[in-house]
Amino acid sequence: METPALSGLARRIVQDQLVDQQTAGKASKQANLDKIPLITYLVQNKLASARDLAMVCAEEFGYPYVDLSVVDKEHQPHDLVSEKLIRQHNVLPLFKRGSRLYLAVSDPTNQQALSDIQFNTGLMTDAVMVEDDKLRSAIDKFLDSPTGGFGDMGDADLEDLEIQTGEEEKKEIAGTDADDAPIVRFVNKMLLDAVKMGSSDLHFEPYEKVYRVRFRTDGILHEVAKPPVQLGVRIAARLKVMSSMDMAERRKPQDGRIKMKISKNKAIDFRVNTLPTLWGEKVVLRILDSESAKLGIDALGYEDDQKEMYMSALARPQGMILVTGPTGSGKTVSLYTGLNILNTMERNISTAEDPVEINLEGINQVNVNPKQGLDFAQALRAFLRQDPDVIMVGEIRDLETAEIAIKAAQTGHMVMSTLHTNSAAETLTRLRNMGVPAFNIATSVNLIIAQRLARRLCKTCKKSADLPRDVLTEEGFTQAQIAAGLTIYEPVGCENCKDGYKGRVGIYEVVRITPAMQRIIMEDGNSIQISEVAQQEGFRTLRQSALMKAEQGVTSLAEVNRVTKD
Repeated sequence: METPALSGLARRIVQDQLVDQQTAGKASKQANLDKIPLITYLVQNKLASARDLAMVCAEEFGYPYVDLSVVDKEHQPHDLVSEKLIRQHNVLPLFKRGSRLYLAVSDPTNQQALSDIQFNTGLMTDAVMVEDDKLRSAIDKFLDSPTGGFGDMGDADLEDLEIQTGEEEKKEIAGTDADDAPIVRFVNKMLLDAVKMGSSDLHFEPYEKVYRVRFRTDGILHEVAKPPVQLGVRIAARLKVMSSMDMAERRKPQDGRIKMKISKNKAIDFRVNTLPTLWGEKVVLRILDSESAKLGIDALGYEDDQKEMYMSALARPQGMILVTGPTGSGKTVSLYTGLNILNTMERNISTAEDPVEINLEGINQVNVNPKQGLDFAQALRAFLRQDPDVIMVGEIRDLETAEIAIKAAQTGHMVMSTLHTNSAAETLTRLRNMGVPAFNIATSVNLIIAQRLARRLCKTCKKSADLPRDVLTEEGFTQAQIAAGLTIYEPVGCENCKDGYKGRVGIYEVVRITPAMQRIIMEDGNSIQISEVAQQEGFRTLRQSALMKAEQGVTSLAEVNRVTKD
């Protein structure tokens, strides 16, 4: 077979004996077919050393060579070249001197890169040769840094964000005509802004005369945009396209999912739901933050004794841990944190969720689908036939699920689940009201965590509040606390926060089921009796835990009252 004619660069590589002529010919042909630079093909297939190739290219084209590992990353210019151009041309801005921008390149034949970036920045561009593998790694780190990535995206980038559908198909969904482009940019900007603000939900809401967009940040909804009302239908259509919904269906609620790729190594998931309202479709997106499941138990806000009780319950080989609280109180993060602690090579862990919110490596996660006959009870039965160690049930909603979960907890399995109740004591009576025998509850439940999320006071601007002693006593503080010089802080508001608050902290009532409580349960005691025993055993209520956070200066009395009021 005839060897293809070699380009100037390939000839030089052969001449310097980095590869032989036949290998160079085949590599050139395959690189062309793959539409990647010859240098990249040689490095990726380990046909030649990245450093040797960079040195040869530098000499052949007269470019200086730099080892990227010694470059001062703090002084790299982050605001000159968009992510789109960096990815497209595989270049990295190194430093700026006067009106000249120096770019790290690994393919010296790509003169178009220098021209495009010179045109876009208005600066003269000079190439600096670097090793191909180090360049790709450096680009990923540069774009994922706090000052890089999506922080500096322009309108062009907002049109070309990579959106993956719920079926994980990779698509570039951009405006197909000039009329669509502003809608594409607006929706993508809303999604990016919500992620950057640390919001949990986005609400796109149509009304008769206005259309508004609100973000839920730190548990509170704030209005962020009011686009023209006539654009409402097109905004909803755009969101439905992104989440692979039926465009023609406007009379029924629909569920979908969006995966938005922000950079090579960073993607954000959104759970999407549409609801037909009087004036059009309201669309709500829940941001599913996989990083929140990896925070670690120390970041959640448990007091030391509460953390110790949770860790002790997780260490037991069997039994049930129940987490309770209203929607949006952080139950999922508490459960996932526990699952991550248990997630070792020696354990088989399965979860049944509706839906699976965050993917966890090493854990078998199942989306329940009642329409297809796969409900929580069915999933639990299947888990028990698959040699489980740990089972997590998204929610105990009925007697059948409760009975199977309790049976699993009694037969050598760790079971974790949630219920929608207000306190630990009410959780036990809820199970009893479902029809679960008192003896089974008393012998299977190990630990109950009731929780809420309160907004954290901004450390920069919070100030001490001058409150009379009788007010502090009325709120629940003891005379001993007040006499010890209790200082309560209140929100102010500054450029670093929202209304004086920044972030959230968990408020917990953690109750271990003791022999005294087991007796009350088996005597069919009500929630008031169970709560009284829990107090006698030394377990703090939600209110008491919240007051501790106020005493520590973490949150305000207003927040304590908001999240723990009856």
